[in-house]
Amino acid sequence: MAVPKRKTSKSKRDKRRTHQKTEAPSTVSCPQCGEARLPHHACPSCGNYKGRNVIDKDDD
Repeated sequence: MAVPKRKTSKSKRDKRRTHQKTEAPSTVSCPQCGEARLPHHACPSCGNYKGRNVIDKDDD
C-alpha cells in the first residue's frame, strides 16, 4: 500500500485545488422581455422559448 513519505503542505494542496472552484451559471437575456434566463431554457418570467409561448403565465 502506498504511504506518503512527507505531509503534503498547505501550499501544495491548495495549488492542486485551484481548478476546483465553482462558477456562476451563464445567463442570456430573453428576446421577448429582456429578463435574464439560462441558455436553452424557457424564460421564467414570460414563459417564451424560441419565439413561442411554452409556459402559461397568468398576469394577475
